[in-house]
Amino acid sequence: MANQMHKSGALVLVLNLLLLTQSETEAKLLTRCQLAKELLRHDFPRSYLSNWVCLVESESGRSTSKSMQLPNQSVSYGLFQINSKNWCRKGRRGGICNIKCEEFLNDEISDDSRCAMQIFNRHGFQAWPGWMSKCRGRTLPDVSRC
Repeated sequence: MANQMHKSGALVLVLNLLLLTQSETEAKLLTRCQLAKELLRHDFPRSYLSNWVCLVESESGRSTSKSMQLPNQSVSYGLFQINSKNWCRKGRRGGICNIKCEEFLNDEISDDSRCAMQIFNRHGFQAWPGWMSKCRGRTLPDVSRC
């Protein structure tokens, strides 16, 4: 009896640890100000902050877990909707950013930010269809109070 209770107690401990670990890497839906602060923390220039916030809002709705299958059979991942065609590889490291695409689906955005900056440095904001259709030449989000 004591051995069985010990086993069930160990099982509860393991399950709690798994839940705790999962919640640390779970995806988030960020508020506009949380997003602005995260972007600044990851060295996005303040001068383009409103453009980046608009881009993320139009691409992923500020959700770190968004993925979208596109008609060309590629998939876009995470806050910045980074595409598997050129930038990452599904299931293994690869692409120009040399990363597994699934890494863009958690709430740790360091890798997302590095890859988004690589995309921006090559193509500017024009690389993102959401920015082109919803941000370019339009009133951008006010993040001055964040």
